[in-house]
Amino acid sequence: MSEPDIDFSLKETSPNLGGGRVSGSEKLTSSFDLVEQLHFLYVKMVRAKGLPPSPCNPFVEVKVGNYEGTTKSLENNPAPEWNQVFAFAKDRIQAVTVEITVRNKESSTNVDKVVGKLRFDIPDIPSRIPPDSPLAPQWYSLEDENGSKGERGELMLAIWMGTQADEAFPDAWHSDAASVNGESIANTRSKVYISPRLWYLRINIIQAQDLVPMNNKRIPQVYVKAMLGNMALRSRFSPDKSLNPTWNEDLMFVAAESFDDPLMLSVVDKLSDNKEEVLGSCSIHLSKVEKRLMPIPIEANWYNLEQSVQDNRNNKEVRFASRLHLRVCLDGGYHVLDESIYYSSDFRATSKFLWPPAIGVLELGILNASGLLPMKSKNGRGTTDAYCVAKYGPKWVRTRTIVNSFAPKWNEQYTWDVYDPYTVITIGVFDNCHLQKGSNAVDSQDRRIGKVRIRLSTLNTDRIYTLSYPLIVLEPNGVKKTGEIQLSVRFTCSSTWNLLQSYTQPLFPQMHYLLPLSVYQIESLRHQATHTLSSRLRRAEPPLQSEVVEYMLDVGSNVWSLRRGRANLERLLAAFNLLVEAWKWFDQIRKWKNPISTMAVHFLYSMLILFPDMILPLVFLMCVVHGASQYRKRPRHPPHMDTKLSLVESVQSDDFDEEFDTFPTSKNVKVLKKRYDRLRSIAGRMMTIIGDLATQAERLNSMLSWRDPRATSLFMAFCLIACIAFYLVPWRLFALGFGFFGMRHPRFRISIPSMPQNFFKRLPARTDSMI
Repeated sequence: MSEPDIDFSLKETSPNLGGGRVSGSEKLTSSFDLVEQLHFLYVKMVRAKGLPPSPCNPFVEVKVGNYEGTTKSLENNPAPEWNQVFAFAKDRIQAVTVEITVRNKESSTNVDKVVGKLRFDIPDIPSRIPPDSPLAPQWYSLEDENGSKGERGELMLAIWMGTQADEAFPDAWHSDAASVNGESIANTRSKVYISPRLWYLRINIIQAQDLVPMNNKRIPQVYVKAMLGNMALRSRFSPDKSLNPTWNEDLMFVAAESFDDPLMLSVVDKLSDNKEEVLGSCSIHLSKVEKRLMPIPIEANWYNLEQSVQDNRNNKEVRFASRLHLRVCLDGGYHVLDESIYYSSDFRATSKFLWPPAIGVLELGILNASGLLPMKSKNGRGTTDAYCVAKYGPKWVRTRTIVNSFAPKWNEQYTWDVYDPYTVITIGVFDNCHLQKGSNAVDSQDRRIGKVRIRLSTLNTDRIYTLSYPLIVLEPNGVKKTGEIQLSVRFTCSSTWNLLQSYTQPLFPQMHYLLPLSVYQIESLRHQATHTLSSRLRRAEPPLQSEVVEYMLDVGSNVWSLRRGRANLERLLAAFNLLVEAWKWFDQIRKWKNPISTMAVHFLYSMLILFPDMILPLVFLMCVVHGASQYRKRPRHPPHMDTKLSLVESVQSDDFDEEFDTFPTSKNVKVLKKRYDRLRSIAGRMMTIIGDLATQAERLNSMLSWRDPRATSLFMAFCLIACIAFYLVPWRLFALGFGFFGMRHPRFRISIPSMPQNFFKRLPARTDSMI
């Protein structure tokens, strides 16, 4: 279990952002103004010419103090081209000169021959800061050991002092990673990844025709099996036990552009428990499948099934003309869920034609981390090679890896377009385990250090938040603080009207309400989406490992946990604590513990009974007064993970053992395994229901809590208008209109949620603080 004195709180910091040019109250936006400036010595090796004609395998060695970087060796090339950049951190340079040596790779001896040298005095190196144009490389004549220039060739290079805003920074060789070998250096660089666009593929299986089974004397039990890549689904058995079976059933896949994998369909006859017969199959290329944006019926097509049977009498293949009747389409009107709904960073539909306009820009500065714990052992001592991954929408960013440091400094800044304020950006910190030879093995995984979530609706616009977040991970022996990460965040709004209008829009695209998916379909499709993203990002260079993607997407978060179930129950009880407090207050009034208060309540109650038109205006006026009184108590910082709310500090070790148990369970007793898995499955759904109830109750309490300042302002404005309206118009008319509106004819109803429902669903809850 964790120690009680561990500090899991959020801390405000005061970093020197943008070299001291910006502060938390300024609105100026410029490149890299949310991070501290880091200065680097850049050396760009371009090419060489005129090298000695002897067997020439040239490479360049750049040495600054104790740091040394080398280019790749080019065999038998007297005019090599490298186009490689070296970056040396200025604060770690303990030398006054830069030594550049061109060497010839000797295969017969271990000593590489020196072709020529160059030296540059560091104080004389020019500085360059974007948006200045890149420094033009120049030709320099190589010198010998004595400093004399002979016929040793020329070297084209550029050398300058710059910052991390330089365009050469991401792909440069960094002195921080000098201990990493050449094969793994790519795993240390910062990169931006874009998720492939995901579509829901809907296959409506209607019927099959003219099936030809091997045994005509038995009643066939036929189903359809569909495969897309590594994913396989099957329909139910056709209720028509004939050679022309019908289904009218939908199967849904998640397909990723550019639709490389074809859809494979097979009609299968189940002969026995272990034996099946394929009665025909067909292949459909998704690039030819129709795309739809609304639930408009599409045309069904007949697809020929291929089946070959060997005729032994005539010694030839016989083909049958079986067919399968299908409707196949790519539904672009849905948002493909790859994250939990509560922590989603995007709600846009797949099709770009349905995207709303952008309402602002999110800027994130990943500054540094401190107090990181050793994650692995090198040469007998603990070490950590930390990097960060941030995800918002389809854009993933990965910082460079700071090798062998418990207090890494990244100071990298990234931006995203924002389409909805009710979204969450997720930042994870990981230990890089792919930096040494042999680290690409299957069992080598990047270890998680911690994760931070920030909901945009809890941020004030045009304000810079500089906060230090605790990094918290759960392990089988309890909760552990693995360090802290310092971030700077700014949410800039381009149109306040569009921002406020987004609170009245449906959370999901219309397709989710006009043709809703079942809970089982949502869970299955989310599993497919995470698997697809994991496989695609793992194929990037450098790869984003599967364990990183799954941790960022909260894969497995719906598995039963007694701790989370208890935490959600306590959230629900705490949300209803307002009713308990109101009853206690009324109990004090009716018991005359304070006679003056009791008499005042009697007078107010009498006035409301005598003048019932004042009831609703007074209620809304009280909401305005209470909301205004809570303004000074409003939260000053975005919410963060709360260990007390999540009950990670008070549960027993046996609860953690159950939470980290595999699914299905790894217990030995077969009966226990069956009952235990069934119990966890049922309890997992109960946990989700309790969490949903707690979320709805917390949203009620958040309307006037200023957790989302714009939502509270909108609700207070509504209450003020309602106060005036109910004062001017008799309440009986409102009651009559509300009753008639609630009982209106279905013809006048729409399937899209109303404006109050959309506003309520966007209110923040304490799910952001759950671990």
